[in-house]
Amino acid sequence: MTKRDGIAVVTGGSAGIGAAICQRLLEDGLRVISLARRAPEFAHKNLEFMQVDLADRHETSAAALSLATTEKILWLVHNAGVIRPALIEDASLEDLDYLTELHLGSMETLVKAALPAMKAAKFGRIVGISSRGALGLQTRTNYAATKAGMIGMLRTWALELGPHGVTSNCVAPGPIETDMFHEIVPAESERKKKLAEAIPVKRIGAAEDVAQAVGFFLSEGASFITGQTLYVCGGTSVGSVII
Repeated sequence: MTKRDGIAVVTGGSAGIGAAICQRLLEDGLRVISLARRAPEFAHKNLEFMQVDLADRHETSAAALSLATTEKILWLVHNAGVIRPALIEDASLEDLDYLTELHLGSMETLVKAALPAMKAAKFGRIVGISSRGALGLQTRTNYAATKAGMIGMLRTWALELGPHGVTSNCVAPGPIETDMFHEIVPAESERKKKLAEAIPVKRIGAAEDVAQAVGFFLSEGASFITGQTLYVCGGTSVGSVII
């Protein structure tokens, strides 16, 4: 990745997929700012942390304004997210509001803050971390809706921002070994073993698998790729029904 005079912003960069993305970008020589509720568990001379609850519209707006005033954001990865699983009978509109603000509202706010610098540089990279669950998954009514909405927003921005040298793409992970994943599927459980066997590549994904895909979309060499969704899911988005 060619260095430019700018920074990369990664939301939810403290752990799991977000931490792997930060580490990948740091290895590529970028200066990275992580926006999250808690500080990262690792340190690097080019890594900074800004504490913010991205589900809080006012906190997000304040953080975005601060960054846009003091920094030149050229790479933006919106990774922060939670699941809040529930069958439709138990799904709540309060959860829908929360996930909409976290997955969609905060991304829109941060993109608006980054655009002046991207347009001035005639270069920008926006990547949203959606989910294979956007295609539909039990207990994911609110989560799937907002993650699918993310794909629609990024495709729209691809059309609007392409003439300015700004690409807009989506990475949609399948089952990935993270703390959030293990809250639903316990580590070393029989359920996890059965899930791995049902995946075409026969394993659960690693956070680094997602970071590799994000790194590609953020690269200068990916300038002719925009409006796309890449499923990093071991083949689970294809379907595994055996007839």
